[in-house]
Amino acid sequence: MTLADARDPALVGGKGASLGELARAGIAVPPGFVVAVDGFAAAMAAVDASGALRAQLEALGALGAGDPPLLARACAALRARIIEAPLPSPVADAITASYAALGEPDAPADVAVRSSATLEDSAAASFAGLQDTYLGVTGAPAVLEHVRRCWASLYNEESVAYRRRLGLPERALAMAVVVQRLVAPRAAGVMFTRSPVTGDRSVVAIEGVWGLGSALVSGDVTPDSFIVSKITGEITTRRISPKLKTHTHRPNARVAPPHSPSAHGPGVSVEDTPFNLRDAPCLTDDEIRALAAIARQVEAHYGAPQDIEWALLDADGSPAAPSAPSAPSAPRIVLLQSRPETVWAAKDPAPAGAPKPRPADHVLSLFGKPL
Repeated sequence: MTLADARDPALVGGKGASLGELARAGIAVPPGFVVAVDGFAAAMAAVDASGALRAQLEALGALGAGDPPLLARACAALRARIIEAPLPSPVADAITASYAALGEPDAPADVAVRSSATLEDSAAASFAGLQDTYLGVTGAPAVLEHVRRCWASLYNEESVAYRRRLGLPERALAMAVVVQRLVAPRAAGVMFTRSPVTGDRSVVAIEGVWGLGSALVSGDVTPDSFIVSKITGEITTRRISPKLKTHTHRPNARVAPPHSPSAHGPGVSVEDTPFNLRDAPCLTDDEIRALAAIARQVEAHYGAPQDIEWALLDADGSPAAPSAPSAPSAPRIVLLQSRPETVWAAKDPAPAGAPKPRPADHVLSLFGKPL
């Protein structure tokens, strides 16, 4: 289904539902489609029809019942079976047709293939970074392969161990996959609609790097950081870091092993940042304020603090390499994800009491004698 049609997290996962919600709210997101959980169910029916392999993982308990190597072996065996099993024909045909619609007959689209688990990106639990995302995937056969790899990443040992600690049933979990046209940003990063350090809800915290945001997510680069006041719009804090590496879309680039949650994708290379950009801010003040404005819009839409992934495109939308802006212009910002902020939300104090019709009722309720 198209992103605009993606609504129910039970069908399209947390990431898919969030992107669909953003698209319907008029927020710019890259075009794409979602392989719903029905596709995952069809594949698992061939790989683990009885559910015995998933039951084995569940029986291991938290962290493999004190035996992490045993958990790792069980996860690896299930991942291998998912990757090697051919897709059911109806699923493969639907993915191939949807992928073809993203490109031109003589120019297949470069896409990002992104996991979207059904319990992902909820307010109660966050699986961010535990399943795989692949950037720069080109051609229908490669897309089909990386959909399988995303499904398999549901059984990375880190992800399974996290679910075991939370006591989540393996059979109840499923994965959708988001396939989006890959953007080649001048800069990209994350932003939080409350301070990730102090929990302050009066600010927007922005982090950014040159090129693709995978440089930040993987930890290859220390990002530039900015704090913007929601009240005045003032940029109250800025920290410019040396950004020695840049992730850039390069077809056939060599990257991390595919089972690693930090794998960037088959078309992403890690390159030295040009000297003139290493110590330069990746965002202008106008771009910082524009990002903060979008962050506030998204937070207002969801009614709760958000953790947002963003990308900043130059005028043509697809620069060959990061470069400093040549002239002031309206920034082209697309969002790649928005999820509930969970760290500080879990620490927020509960209300001291329910509202009462009259002030005196609060006092009387202490004695169990409301009027």
